[in-house]
Amino acid sequence: MQAEECMIVQYRTGIQDPEAFLTMVRDIAARHSVHIILFNASNMAGMAHVRSALHHAFRAFTGGSAISNSVEMEAFLYASGSRQCQIGIRFGVHTGLNDTYLCICPASSGALEELLDLGEICDEDWETLSPEKIQHIRELFVISAEEITVVGPSRLTELVLERVALLEVYR
Repeated sequence: MQAEECMIVQYRTGIQDPEAFLTMVRDIAARHSVHIILFNASNMAGMAHVRSALHHAFRAFTGGSAISNSVEMEAFLYASGSRQCQIGIRFGVHTGLNDTYLCICPASSGALEELLDLGEICDEDWETLSPEKIQHIRELFVISAEEITVVGPSRLTELVLERVALLEVYR
């Protein structure tokens, strides 16, 4: 599977019981023979970050170098730039209102239709990083002021993508 085969949409859902919600998502995925990954948008540096995490996760599974036992967790590990599952799961859903990048791999309109019973597509601009989100991303990925000074604040996403790619080196 390639990341390019995935359908990725901005998706908002309210979750009272994350475990019950994920059970429903897994059931939908099984019915449609797809992987469904919901990235917490507040921890993602935009669509490029999502695509990079998916690309590396599928490549790790295809190449036999995965460190988790599911593509979904592998994608969270790459998204977080960490080998630690407890850090990776922060990039998934949580109790309360969730803004997520919903990834259905391979693309499936049937799976999307079922997921729309649990949430809605959101068309807000999630690519523009507010100063608060920039600070949050810097803290999550331990990006120093010196790094920002060297490359410029407009290249924060590139620094995050570098952290994602470096996870392969640290395996």
